[in-house]
Amino acid sequence: MDPKATWKGVFPAVTTQFRPDFSVDLEATAKVIEALITDGVSGLIICGTVGENCSLTRSEKVSLVETAVATARGRVPVISGLAEYTSAFGADYAREATKAGVNGLMVMPAMVYPAKPRETIDHLTTIAKATDTPIMVYNNPPSYRTDVTPTMLAGLSDIDTIVAFKDSSGDTRRIVDVRNMTGDRFIPFCGLDDVVLETVALGAVGWVSGMSNVFPREGETLFRLVRDGRFAEAMPIYDWFMPILHLDARPDLVQAIKYCEKILGRGTDLTRPPRLALDAAEKAELEAVMQKAIANRPVLPETGLPAAA
Repeated sequence: MDPKATWKGVFPAVTTQFRPDFSVDLEATAKVIEALITDGVSGLIICGTVGENCSLTRSEKVSLVETAVATARGRVPVISGLAEYTSAFGADYAREATKAGVNGLMVMPAMVYPAKPRETIDHLTTIAKATDTPIMVYNNPPSYRTDVTPTMLAGLSDIDTIVAFKDSSGDTRRIVDVRNMTGDRFIPFCGLDDVVLETVALGAVGWVSGMSNVFPREGETLFRLVRDGRFAEAMPIYDWFMPILHLDARPDLVQAIKYCEKILGRGTDLTRPPRLALDAAEKAELEAVMQKAIANRPVLPETGLPAAA
């Protein structure tokens, strides 16, 4: 089967669960994954930004990937984030994650400094040549300052293992620009929650989502409605969802997502330092947003999503 065929729909960037001593809790993470699959998500991103990739050791990342693959049991694709500091480290992790059974890799530019375009291209190329596992290029210039532009992405067209891109720039025009430059060469994914309707309307076929960890059925339903052109039904859900989706664009998005998960009983709010717990005022702000969202939770139209458990 073409590995690209199943890279469609909502792929939550799964949170890594920790014990009170900040050790990785594989069992709790598996429960989070199982709940997301039960709620009908289309795929999983493990060890992404939301999964606190750069706060994990190599062995912890591999254990989390193995846990995700074992939990998913082939029901949805499992993609591992890759955010290593050097090209050699990235190539090594790509090979390890492939052995662990991932369906894909979501690769970021090197996480050391704002690289020159040719350095970023070389980094991505080195990792892509280290494995035959399909790769999604992850672009997030607001957070990480290195920008993989449409022109740079077009320059990677001849590397067969690079099959998709996730854009978190917030500039929805890039979906069109990449399509004009490369046709259907790459699978386009939305990477920023609060522009998902616009991005999917312009042609993105997938959404790597932060806040779909909290409201997975609403996220998948919204995506399907927009994909199918059912905008009259999608807009009320988008309006309801937007205060929650804005949280994905905050610098402390990981703490915000985890705190909202905790409110709904979907996980803990523990994050590894240097990410510290939210203060009292920040928690109160999120509690107010969540209380309003829960009180006004929409009735979801039929989209073919499996029935709720």
